[in-house]
Amino acid sequence: MEPVPDWGTIPRMLRDQAARHPDATVVADDAVRASDARANDARVSDARANDARVSATAASGARMSMAELLGEATRVARGLMALGVGPGDRVALWGVNDPSWVVHAFGVWCAGAVIVPLSSRAKGLEAAAMIRKTGARVLITGEGAGRTVLADLLPPGTGLLHVVVPAPSPPVPGPSSEMPGPVRLTASELRERGEEVAPDAAEERALAVRPDDLCEIMSTSGTTGTPKGVMLDHAQVLRGYWDWAEIVSLREDDRYPVIAPFSHGFGLNAGLLACVLRRATMLPVPVFTPDGLMELVSAGRISVLAGPPTLFHRLLDELDRGSWDVSSLRVAICGAAAVPPSLITRLVDQVGVERVINAYGLMEGTVVSMTRAGDPVEVVAATAGRAVPGIEVRVVDDAGRDVAAGERGEILQRGYGVMRGYWDEPERTAEVVDGDGWLHTGDVGVLDQDGNLAIVDRKKELYIVNGFNVSPAEVESLLLREGSLAQAAVVGVPDPVSGEAGRAYVVPRPGAEVAAETLLDWARENMSNYKVPKRIVVVDALPANANGKIDKLALRARATREDSEPGKRLS
Repeated sequence: MEPVPDWGTIPRMLRDQAARHPDATVVADDAVRASDARANDARVSDARANDARVSATAASGARMSMAELLGEATRVARGLMALGVGPGDRVALWGVNDPSWVVHAFGVWCAGAVIVPLSSRAKGLEAAAMIRKTGARVLITGEGAGRTVLADLLPPGTGLLHVVVPAPSPPVPGPSSEMPGPVRLTASELRERGEEVAPDAAEERALAVRPDDLCEIMSTSGTTGTPKGVMLDHAQVLRGYWDWAEIVSLREDDRYPVIAPFSHGFGLNAGLLACVLRRATMLPVPVFTPDGLMELVSAGRISVLAGPPTLFHRLLDELDRGSWDVSSLRVAICGAAAVPPSLITRLVDQVGVERVINAYGLMEGTVVSMTRAGDPVEVVAATAGRAVPGIEVRVVDDAGRDVAAGERGEILQRGYGVMRGYWDEPERTAEVVDGDGWLHTGDVGVLDQDGNLAIVDRKKELYIVNGFNVSPAEVESLLLREGSLAQAAVVGVPDPVSGEAGRAYVVPRPGAEVAAETLLDWARENMSNYKVPKRIVVVDALPANANGKIDKLALRARATREDSEPGKRLS
């Protein structure tokens, strides 16, 4: 493999790319914009009618070259410096995938600061929790960010000094708007403030960033009720996603829609960053909807597409029903524990893709394993390939002993990709990274004789909804904030649409009347949509084990009985 260039840091990488390839198009805001505007407005009644707008606007979208990206990012960096953001300070970004997110991300990095991405699906309580945890000094919001005013959720003294909004907004009515809080300014005002900082000072700041400086604190669900902040540095993300892009064969003439949110590790690193590393054109997708998939691929002349198997099944189904031009598509990145062999065969034979790739990674360990060119269909279908260069993988039993090839055990990982730790939580870091540097992933896997890794289960209590990890403890904690509940317990159950879904069992407080639908409405208003339980069951008491803890095994068994006997009331 071609080694990663000697950049060391993201700001140096961007400067080198802009110097060598100033005219390379790195961001295109076309072909997806119309369909995503439709998706952003949940009140549109006829989504299919709006899909037709994509083709009409495909030729009129904005473009951003590498030199323009550097120029805009430098203006943002100067603005942040004028606000007092120093090296290592945290800056939160909150919004959907769009060119503004890209510019502000590189601006944060060029200011020597650390990005704290907030999910655009997050509600005020969730976003405020991560801002408090990391001590972010500035929040940059964009389109699709939560409507809740964070100044009302963050009392003075929490560290947030400024909120940057896309455009002027009217004051929020009510007494809470009069409370002291962060200073608000628009994105254009941020750049105007940057005129106070000399260009030479901004350049000096960017070049002073070191390879081992943090560049990201990524939120990841855990089992303690609050998200953890995964710390990653410049050197490890540059190497990890340079190698990822090399194996994927991402190249300068590729057009790659980034569907995964920039707030997610895959969207930010295997999308936004990888495109700049390889000078591929990224098409940020604000909100993806399956109805616009074929217009996205056809009108956008997409060559690289990443998503779960369901996305590619949808593409093939639409191809069977209509006449679409998908000849530009050459690489399919289909990350999943298992991919149907027939899906791979159809993508190659019917669509004409050159490569179908499967991979395994996690927030705490970046990229762990990937399938390679020339792997047979059965390897891509049943495994996540072999460890990437610089990463070691073991599968061990409960005593920490390596198991034989073909046997199940916990996946351990060691190498440059292992996180620097959880932000401000050394005890929790020590629980998952041992003294020899092995990351205990909590995932259960099987290694074959050739070193191909299959993911077969999870030791963790987490469940996955549409590709998003969900912590039962976090959902329980949020439900209890509603005020009418004495207890809440959440388990993941199989779901034919989302893979898994949450089911909450709740006990009302004495004298409180709790209706499941009312509680679900509250959850939809206060939680990311993938965290909202699909079903809430009101009970008199929760089962407990011998240690007095809630018996989740008993609740899962109950959920199974409920699903097998939907009309029967279970006590």
